Amino acid sequence: MVKERKKKMLTCDYTVERLDGDYAWLLREDRPEEELKCVARALLPEGTGEGSRLHYEYLEYTLM
Repeated sequence: MVKERKKKMLTCDYTVERLDGDYAWLLREDRPEEELKCVARALLPEGTGEGSRLHYEYLEYTLM
């Protein structure tokens, strides 16, 4: 019998620290000591700019 494990989906908030061409550098608000996360701007909602706050849930970013 195979035991199923349920993993909790990552949910967190980010601030866009800087935009660099096709990429955005994000700061995780609950872990500011971590390195910035580099994300393709194509994955972010339209209207995202430096200083924007983003919510990440279910593999999707939304503006807060």
